[in-house]
Amino acid sequence: MTGEDGGATTGFTTPGADEPTSSTASRPSFGRRFGVALLLGLPGILALVGYIYVTTPPSAVPAGLSLPLLAVVSAVNPLLLLGIACLLGAYAAPRVGLRSYAIEGTGTDDSIWQHLRQEVGLAVGIGILGGILIVVLDAVLMPFVAQDLPQSAIGATRPTVLTVLGYAPVRFLYGGITEELMLRFGLMSVLVFAGWRVTGRRADGPRPTVVWAAIVVAAVLFGLGHLPALAQVVALTPALIARTVLLNAVAGVLFGWLYWRRSLEAAMVSHASFHVPLLLLSVVQVALL
Repeated sequence: MTGEDGGATTGFTTPGADEPTSSTASRPSFGRRFGVALLLGLPGILALVGYIYVTTPPSAVPAGLSLPLLAVVSAVNPLLLLGIACLLGAYAAPRVGLRSYAIEGTGTDDSIWQHLRQEVGLAVGIGILGGILIVVLDAVLMPFVAQDLPQSAIGATRPTVLTVLGYAPVRFLYGGITEELMLRFGLMSVLVFAGWRVTGRRADGPRPTVVWAAIVVAAVLFGLGHLPALAQVVALTPALIARTVLLNAVAGVLFGWLYWRRSLEAAMVSHASFHVPLLLLSVVQVALL
């Protein structure tokens, strides 16, 4: 199937209310789709737990908690969100033609890599260019929010090159894989499915406007999801909120487009690649402090 922008997309087959039709009879079961998706997201959760355990000073551990228990407790919310997203995605994604080679299978005798290698170049390129774009946009927007970022807050915790590199697994595994399962496989898929049902179950799949609406909504929510962490460092202002949401939403739109036009794995590769220029910039900044 070819989309309106000329890009190749997955084929779409109208499913029954609860089960796939005979043309999708080889589709993995719902339980298997959910299980594979959940397993894909667990390394990111573990990377987050490990980072919290290694970097949290004893003085920051709340009374009544040990450091190991604090690290484990920190995984509860993201694990719950991941589980919900995997449930939603396992149901909705295949019904609206959104593809994942690992979760759905390739549908041929070819390996996952044989399919994905055709997408890796585009995914890496979009990710790295997207990361550079975000750095440039952040620099352009900085004069508008500089007064909201006091030096005391910026320098409250001085990272080292070691701590920056120690956070890399969280960037690549949690950001690149776990967040894509939450935001694209889970949220975006169910938004596309809902839009498809509301606007009429067309046999050739959701309208492009429906998919674009889902991409943008998921991207904006992706940006909003970064506000609680920012609020722990500085007081939120309208300018800071707009900057944070915009920068993250731009990235979310890029990843959402890749999920739609290529695959979930392409979005994951792009999201991980997106962090490469950000990581390099962080290392340089810390080294120059």
